Amino acid sequence: MEPTALLGLVMLIGIYFVPSFVACKREHHNTTAIVVLNVVAGWIPIGWLIALIWSCTAIKPELKEK
Repeated sequence: MEPTALLGLVMLIGIYFVPSFVACKREHHNTTAIVVLNVVAGWIPIGWLIALIWSCTAIKPELKEK
């Protein structure tokens, strides 16, 4: 595999998991569900978009994992 193709593949995988990274970084109270949605339906553009929007929603302080 050419280095350019490998770099492109790594970039695509990184972009694919952006919703999961955002949820983890923000310590979202639904991180596990967001990651599952991202893995299962992230390959469909609407599934990926829903996971991204969900990961950016407000975090309820009383539900936030400590």
